[in-house]
Amino acid sequence: MRVNRASISLRLTFWFGCIFFSGWVLFGAAMWFNLKSTLTGERYTTLSRRLDRLQNLLQATQKEVPADKVQDYTDFAHATGNGLAEVFRADGSRAYPSPSPAAADFPWPAVPAKPGEQFVHAQAEDQPYWVLVRPFTLGTEQLYLFVAAPEAGNLIVLEQFWKGLLASAPLLLLISSVGGYWLSRRALKPVDRITATARSISIRNLSERVPEVKTGDELQRLVETCNAMLARLESAVNQIRQFTADASHELRGPLSFVRTVAEVALRNPHADQQSRQSFEEIVAEMAKAAVLLEEMLTLARADAGSSDAVLEQQNLAEVIQAACEIARPIAIERSLTLSVAVEEEKPVIVLGDFSALRRLLWILLDNALKFTQPHGEIEVALHTTGERATVVVRDNGAGIPEEALPHIFDRFYRADPSRSQVEGTGLGLAIARWIADLHHADLTIASQVQKGTVVRLALPVYAGKSTVA
Repeated sequence: MRVNRASISLRLTFWFGCIFFSGWVLFGAAMWFNLKSTLTGERYTTLSRRLDRLQNLLQATQKEVPADKVQDYTDFAHATGNGLAEVFRADGSRAYPSPSPAAADFPWPAVPAKPGEQFVHAQAEDQPYWVLVRPFTLGTEQLYLFVAAPEAGNLIVLEQFWKGLLASAPLLLLISSVGGYWLSRRALKPVDRITATARSISIRNLSERVPEVKTGDELQRLVETCNAMLARLESAVNQIRQFTADASHELRGPLSFVRTVAEVALRNPHADQQSRQSFEEIVAEMAKAAVLLEEMLTLARADAGSSDAVLEQQNLAEVIQAACEIARPIAIERSLTLSVAVEEEKPVIVLGDFSALRRLLWILLDNALKFTQPHGEIEVALHTTGERATVVVRDNGAGIPEEALPHIFDRFYRADPSRSQVEGTGLGLAIARWIADLHHADLTIASQVQKGTVVRLALPVYAGKSTVA
């Protein structure tokens, strides 16, 4: 089962967008944590400087009277931290009165048992705070200095930063996707040219090559490999064509000789009945073999691009009548009805070779005659639409299986075993397709089993001045 997948450009765009988005998420997360760490560090620095100044104040007012000490301390607390400062003794009691109601009600952490500074979180009235605790020796007394600062400003900055990242995500994703698609299409544009050229190359134009790209990368090596492969195929096909043409030509002489000998032997009045029957079978088989060789030689010339056809103005109705005249005696012999409908008021002129077009129509009629049962009907019609003239050959015969239709123009192809009981070489429709291509015509076949076959030959109508009466 064939699985339809997205193009390489779309897949590259998807992966480029995913990688870019993932990188953006990682970058944003790293920047967020870095910003948070920076803001926290700045808060710690601010509180540390406040404690330094508090230490200097306590040392400078050590010899003042208690009331002055308290006043200086209170003024400092209000000036530097909205009153959020405390000085505790080792037992947890306050060495100085609380400088403000906010400090008195603040949930200060316990006096640390371990030496050294502590930088911790605290929650007051549903608001986060940073608290810096530092041990301090004043004279002979061990004190602990506490200062606090709200974290709300830091959280607002972090929230705005995160919202900015989220808001920019769609735009960045769009830019990355468009950029990725543009880059992938630009990178794969030579591949599209290679694909288009490769699709246009068939057995009829193997001399064509994929256009070279001077990129010095994998694409250039791919083009060189494809062209080298096409060169090998062209050489092999040319050898086969030459062999077919030579063999067909060389075998015509021996076959003609055998047929002539058999025909001469048939004229011998002394030949017995069994010998005469054998000679008759030889003559019949030689006639079939001659037809096969002639058709093979025709296709060999077609493959080689050599044809003696001369495209001249032809009355298509006359070509149809000429082909039908050949088919009519056979139709009568097989009890078939052959009708021709050419309703055009004026001649339908096409550029073509009379003999080649007659042969094409005869091939179509011959197939209809072979595969239509006695008392069946075969219809030939001609009509024009715009700049196209269409010849339709319709029968109500055995029909062609649907799975065989794509291969019906292949050489030596027979639609099914039952059709092989009908005499034929399997090359007729291949020759018909070649003649149609020679005349820039479209040859199509539609068929249903046991209902019949419809063949359409559409040729371009000659637009110039007609010289045919």
